[in-house]
Amino acid sequence: MIRKTTVRMIGHGAVIMLGWLLVLVGIAALFLPGPGMLMIFGGVYLLSRHHSWARYLLRPVKLTALLGAAEGVEQRWRIVASCLGALCIGAFGVLWLVQPDAPGWWPVPERWWLVGGRTVGVTLVASCLIALTLIYFSVRRFYGHPEAVAELRVMLKARKRAVARIRQLRRERHQARHHGPGPVVPPAG
Repeated sequence: MIRKTTVRMIGHGAVIMLGWLLVLVGIAALFLPGPGMLMIFGGVYLLSRHHSWARYLLRPVKLTALLGAAEGVEQRWRIVASCLGALCIGAFGVLWLVQPDAPGWWPVPERWWLVGGRTVGVTLVASCLIALTLIYFSVRRFYGHPEAVAELRVMLKARKRAVARIRQLRRERHQARHHGPGPVVPPAG
């Protein structure tokens, strides 16, 4: 009989492996067609369930991503432009899936026409669907809600101030440890 701790350990290991896999595939997708940043975010999210360093990384990324989503749907023309961009990506994905013959004006050897085959088409169509879904949820959450955008900006500024203060304290601690205490300044008065 398998103990609950063994099952928990296997689940823990599977989540960590999936998290690292998503991070690595996301890094590759930054250079290849695909939703690279989304995969990296998903991988760090999974890793944050078990590692404090990932939680530390996740918070500013999440705030920045939410702020970008909120600012991306502040005006209608941005929503339309984002949807058109996503649909263009989807159209290219369909082109890759259909695999038509190279046109007569194609200047390089035919083997360079639609490089990557149907796999690229699938990732492009998936990217289109993911983008349209994210736009939909961003519109629902942020469009017409300027207070939500302002709140995100305040949270991001507070986070940056806190990080700057932590770095300052670390520098002071490092200075005191390696170079002795700084000059003693008598109190004013």
